[in-house]
This record gives sequence, C-alpha cells and structure tokens, in this order.
Amino acid sequence: MSGSVLIVSATRAEAQHVPAGSRVLVTGIGKVRATLALSRELAAGAPVRQVINIGTAGALRDGVVGPGRDLFIPSAVLEHDISSAELRAMGYEMTDRWELPDGDGTVLASGDTFVADPVRRAELARHADLVDMEGCAVAHVSAQFGIACRLVKAVTDNADEGAMEWPDLVDAAARKLGHWIELNVG
Repeated sequence: MSGSVLIVSATRAEAQHVPAGSRVLVTGIGKVRATLALSRELAAGAPVRQVINIGTAGALRDGVVGPGRDLFIPSAVLEHDISSAELRAMGYEMTDRWELPDGDGTVLASGDTFVADPVRRAELARHADLVDMEGCAVAHVSAQFGIACRLVKAVTDNADEGAMEWPDLVDAAARKLGHWIELNVG
C-alpha cells in the first residue's frame, strides 16, 4: 500500500480488515473528532496525495441497497445538521456540500446525530441516499488541505430502529471495506 494514501475511519471496528501496511487514522466518532484528528495528521506534514474515508452508513430510502449493492462511493456529501440557510440569510458564507469526483451518484448526509428513527430518516431522504457521522468532516478538511478525497461507505442498516444493531453488523461491513481497499488502493 502506498504511504501517500491515508485511510481514515471513525472506529477501529470499521478499519479492522484494512490490509496490513496501509496508513490508517482512526479519528473517533463524529464530525469534531474527525476534523481534529485529520487536521492534526495532515498538518504533521507526512505527504498525503489522497484521503479515503471508509466506514458504515445507513440507507435513507428503501431500495438503495440491493443484491451486490451495499458498498457506495458517494459523489457528494452534505452536512445535514447545520443551519446553513439561516446563516446565509444573515450574511455568513457557508459550505455545507462537497462534490467528490468519480463517485457512484449517491449523496451522503453527515451529522453528529445517530439516525435511528423513521421521521428523521424521511427528512434526510429528501436530500440524500445515505447517512453517516464523519464524511462531511473528512471531505471538508481534505478540501482545505487541497488533498483528493474519496468516501467509501458500507451500508449496515436503514437508519431506523435497526441501526441499534450496528455492533453486530460492523464486522461484515469492515470486511467489505477492507476488500475494496485491497482491490482499489495500491
């Protein structure tokens, strides 16, 4: 694995099947932890040509996941829990969406809330296909440092009450993520 590719994961569980020799950063859960850990790593100066954020996500609509379709490379990520419209109306410049090249057309919503209820799921599904808790932070920091970024997300649940089963589902997702890295990074 190339040392200039940095694999970023929120948890050790999500990164447990990343191939040996990969450069891995485990940030902790949520946007603030991801921002802080990745900023520190990139500021340390070790060369990075691409950041790849791996992790799990919830599907926001029925039919997003299907046979052979549970691993996604979003084309865009948006920050779903910031009041961008209101802040813009007050004259503040806000970036709450990042476009990602070479994605599969899906949109990922990121925020610091663990989505496990149908009302919140339906609200987010108006703007996105998937939901996680770190993707927008990784994309934002990467953009600020001028480094290419890719997000790779394995769906573990439907962002509903089943999301509480995440601890039982993460290993299978981590295996898929590790296999993707093995095939696509080198």
